Amino acid sequence: MDDLQRKLPYSQFAEQAVLGSVLIDPESFSVIATILNEDDFYLSEHREVYAAMKLMFNESKKIDVVTLINRLSESGACDKAGGVKYIKLLAESVPTSSNIKDYANIVRDKAVLRRLINVCGDISDIAYSEEGKVADIVGSAEQRIYDLANNKTGDDFRTIEEVLVNVVDHLEALTNEKEGEKGLQTGYSALDKVLIGMGPGDMVLVGARPGMGKTSFTLNIAANVAKSSGKAVCIFSLEMTAEQLAMRMLSSEGMVSNNAMRTGKLTEEEWDKLCYATDKLGSCDIRIDDTAGITISQMRAKLRRVKGNELGLIVIDYLQLMQGDKKYDSRTNEVSDISRNLKLMAKDFGVPILCCAQLSRNPESRKNSEGGHRPMLSDLRESGSIEQDADMVMLLYSDEYYELSKEERNTTRLFEVIVAKNRHGETRTVKMGWVPQYTKFVTLMPEDEEKLMQARQNNG
Repeated sequence: MDDLQRKLPYSQFAEQAVLGSVLIDPESFSVIATILNEDDFYLSEHREVYAAMKLMFNESKKIDVVTLINRLSESGACDKAGGVKYIKLLAESVPTSSNIKDYANIVRDKAVLRRLINVCGDISDIAYSEEGKVADIVGSAEQRIYDLANNKTGDDFRTIEEVLVNVVDHLEALTNEKEGEKGLQTGYSALDKVLIGMGPGDMVLVGARPGMGKTSFTLNIAANVAKSSGKAVCIFSLEMTAEQLAMRMLSSEGMVSNNAMRTGKLTEEEWDKLCYATDKLGSCDIRIDDTAGITISQMRAKLRRVKGNELGLIVIDYLQLMQGDKKYDSRTNEVSDISRNLKLMAKDFGVPILCCAQLSRNPESRKNSEGGHRPMLSDLRESGSIEQDADMVMLLYSDEYYELSKEERNTTRLFEVIVAKNRHGETRTVKMGWVPQYTKFVTLMPEDEEKLMQARQNNG
């Protein structure tokens, strides 16, 4: 019985006070323009009045009782807005407009409560219907609540003086080399000099052809970040199981052959190395989710449950295996939407996202006169928006991949990390070493690079 007597939350007095404040002080509309929309008003007549005020404000028309009544009459909405007498009453409802922002906040808060009630009702109906996968229903419910909670209004302008103070503070922190001010470091000094750190909200793409080492590269960076920052690193693996990823990370960290680990034929020395690597990685806050075909909303839901250390990095392997949250006309449109939402997710959580992406077959067929097999930004598969949304794009390449036999590829070789896009710094190629038996990338000293270059020439 109590449920039937419940009324949706709203404040008639606050709604009247907002509209009345604008009528006695038209300039005060600019204070609430970024806080309220007409849908935030519960009473229909107040929605009509606010909508008319907003149109007049956008047209730089003066708002008062007479002009407002005239605008409503022209649009045939005067009666819907309560009539002439009610509009005059609104102007008399408040003595001053000085508290208009407080009135507006009350109206907005009541509107949020009403939306929460509606969302919960929809969630309840969907759950009762039992249609669809339970995981999708729960993920969608969490996403809708999250979106409602984060539907913040736009902030006011910030003065250049205020912004410059923040910039100078940041520069001083960089000068003093404060930890974290330079963004997350990959752990590879030569590459970090080019990238200048992966900053909060950055979407960082690692593109390569299959078998070129993009998963190993991102896992190496993930381990480096977890060890150096002490923050949580969350890895979404859509292709490999959590155990397979852990095997690769152990191999890289302990410098133990992947083949030896797969066969179980390990020496006592290798067991010691693995024990050390297990302790080292086990002390890091690395979390792995190997759900196949995961969606953005499901990722968001799982990331919001991360507790303990502050979230530091999100790793996704790989983008083209993800699924959209709805049906699309084409896979290209779906990937575009996924890419765009990944960038929004990075921004919302305030951490970088390191995401693997598959390249098209174009490098395989490209002639030497066209740049050879080296990948380009245009080789990103299925969507040009991936390139547009990314803040940084790193493309992995090795001549030996195309020149050596499968057996010969197991030797240490020279690798190129082509920084093809970088919003924070320069774009150029960084030479690195790849040790395939340990699935490990290493920073090269000048003499090491020279040896590998010489070996490449000898093989050629």
